[in-house]
Order: sequence, then structure tokens, then C-alpha cells
Amino acid sequence: MFRFTLAILLFFIPLLLVARGEEESKIFPYQMNQVTLDNGLKIFSVPFPSPGIVAYYTVVRAGSRNEIEPGLSGFAHFFEHMMFRGTEKYDKDKYNDVLKIMGADNNAFTTDDYTAYHTLASSAELETIMDIESDRFMNLKYSEEDFKTEAGAILGEYNKNFSSPFMTIYEKLRESSYEKHAYKHTTMGFLTDILDMPNQYNYSLKFFDRWYRPENCAVIVVGDFDQNKLVELAHKYYGNWKRGSFSLNVPIDAMQKKEKVVNLTWKAKTLPILAMGYRGPAFSIDELEMPTMDIISQIVFSQTSPLYNNLVIEQQLVEFVEGSQGDSRDPGLFMIFTRIKDPNKINLVRDEIYSALEEIKNKPVTDEKLSTIKSYLKYSFAMGLNNVDAIAGKLSHYYQITGDPESMNKVYALYEKITPEDILVVAEKYFTKENRTVVTLVEEGSK
Repeated sequence: MFRFTLAILLFFIPLLLVARGEEESKIFPYQMNQVTLDNGLKIFSVPFPSPGIVAYYTVVRAGSRNEIEPGLSGFAHFFEHMMFRGTEKYDKDKYNDVLKIMGADNNAFTTDDYTAYHTLASSAELETIMDIESDRFMNLKYSEEDFKTEAGAILGEYNKNFSSPFMTIYEKLRESSYEKHAYKHTTMGFLTDILDMPNQYNYSLKFFDRWYRPENCAVIVVGDFDQNKLVELAHKYYGNWKRGSFSLNVPIDAMQKKEKVVNLTWKAKTLPILAMGYRGPAFSIDELEMPTMDIISQIVFSQTSPLYNNLVIEQQLVEFVEGSQGDSRDPGLFMIFTRIKDPNKINLVRDEIYSALEEIKNKPVTDEKLSTIKSYLKYSFAMGLNNVDAIAGKLSHYYQITGDPESMNKVYALYEKITPEDILVVAEKYFTKENRTVVTLVEEGSK
């Protein structure tokens, strides 16, 4: 699979280079427009040759990171649900009818750092999209009864998701790795908080009032549209959206100083699952640490790595092994997961992973291998920018994490600066026993 991908990349590389021209140093190859309304709402737009199609994202820079008050986790994800409850102008049924008539694909998702609402539809319906989307962001209305009904649906979603042992070990790994930061809980929130959610109607109004404000959001439009018309419609439909005033003070954990070990049991049939977490750096457009963690992920855990070859292919001790750290606004977590075929081999697999991480601290990667990984990361990202939805999604990600989608160009320029010595330094700093949390899940009653 990897070789196949590289073959395709080699075919396309000359085309990408020609397309860049003077923008050769930038990973993002398209023209991007930005307009900021007087109320602080940013409109990012990218013309793209997708005749008759437009992707429309509204990004709220509020995720589970914003849930800093004890007992009130899960509200960012909760609003992913409530935003479909309607307004006086477009109640729930009317909102859905409009989308059906347009034939639009419409949904939302929540992460640690942001919530995104996205629509893929005919560009001829752009004004209708802006009308219904601006209306629900400014005029969302729901009763306490509606609120309690949706809170029950959240509990049902939690129970469904966490019937999987993977979600349970993932939840425990995060909870154990952090002391006070909101990354301690998943985007769904702590179960105790979800159970209490039906009693928090007034807090839900406060949460919406804090974060669903123009200075905390951006509209991202990609595809077939007229820029002048887009700006005119933005003023028309979003111009009256009022600014907020709340400021967030997220408590940051100190570096972990002692290894944490947690053992879980699972009542149903399951093979053992091993998870490890190493507290890592935050996303930055200036520091090399986060992109270096991406390269370490490729060296140690990709399907071409010696560890993967040893555990998955040669010894066949595990079904899979993977490790990586996602971008995050505050210091994140490098997470490793594997499922082990024989309960008696848990310690052996764990020690093989430790050994691979020790090697990355002491044995410099060759220049040739480092160059290959950089090319893979760079061109796999670039090749993903091939449709309006994917482009809008990437812009959303980099907007939420820095406030500026252009930050993707700056961070991909950092990859080029990373040396074998940088990898040794970053690995030595983060992959220590003291900075490690290990969670093991085994079937109840197994030896």
C-alpha cells in the first residue's frame, strides 16, 4: 500500500510543482480570500473548479477544551446536537425540509478544540445556506423540555460508544494522563456529568452565549461561487451578530513526573488491549517539536517500521500497533494502542514497544529515511486537497488551532528544517518512563 502510494505521488509531484510556481514554498496551492466583518466574524473562501458545488463550514473555536468548570463537561458536544433544534424562523422540521429540497449533505462534529458544522450543496443555494446557518447561530431557541430530551439522547450515545473496550481504555488513558486540563475527558464528557446534564438547562444557555459569538467563529466557503456576492451575503446575514465578552483561562498541567499504571477488566469476551500515553507538545508554527513527533510516529509505528514488522508480521503477536499525536492547542498526548493475541504475551509486547522508543532516542535516523518520510507527509497532505469538502475541512482544522488557515503553510515549512539530531532531542524529552501512562485492559477472570 505504501509503495503504491509513493508511485502515485511520484507521478503527480511534477504537476504540483508547476502549479505552485511562485508559491512553491507553500503546501496549500490555492488562492484564499479573507474578509473580517466589523463584529469579528472571519470569512475564508477558496475558489475551486467544482462546477455547481460548494462546501460551507461554520467553525466554532470551542470544544471540550472549553469545559473548564467541574461537573459541566460535554457541553461542546451537546451543542453539536442542539444546533439542529431550530429557531422561530426555521424550526427543526422546516430546517430539515430546506436541506432536503436542496439535496444538501449536512452534519457536524466536535473535537477537543472546536466544533464544526458543514454543508455540501449546490452553489446556486448559497444564499439559502447562509440564511439558515446564520439564523441558527444567532437565534437558536429550545425549551427546557427539548433540552432534557436531547440530554437523554447524549446518554444513549455515550452508552453505545462505550460498549466498545477501545473507547473505555481510550477514556481511561486520557483521564489518567491529565490532572486538571480539560483534555482529561473525551468530547462526550465524564459519565457523571452526562447523567447530571438534564439538570443543567441554565448552564447550557450560558455556554451558548459564551462561545457562539462571531469573534469566536469563522465561515469557510470552498468551491464554485462569486466572491463579491459572498461578501455581500455575509454582511446581509451575519452583520447583526453581536460580539461576546467571555475570555477562557484553561488550566495547564505541569510535566508528568511519575509513571502511572492502570489495569482494567472487561466483562465481555475480548483480547487484551494495551494503551500508552506520553504527554507531548502543543501545536506551534514556530517550534519543531510537534512536527518532529509526527516524524517519530512514522519511524516507529508506520507499517514500514521495524516494530510493526516484528509484532504484526513476523511474530504475529498483535492484530495491530499504532502510535501518534494529533494537533492540539495545548500540550497533547502521544497515544499508542495495540491488541495482543495471547494474554500471556502482554509484557513481551509492551517491552518491544519500550525498546523501539529507546532506539529512537539513541540511534539517529538516516538522512535518506528522514527525507522519504518528509516527502510522504508533505505530498500525502497535498494530494488530499482534491475536493471542496476536504479543502474546507483542512482550512477548518488550521483555523481552529491558530485562528489563521495560512498556518498550514508555516507548519509544513517546519518539517523541512527537522534533522536527525532534532529527533533524538525530542524523543529524549518526551518518551521517558516518568512521562508515561500505561493502561491495560483484559477480559474479566483471565489470568
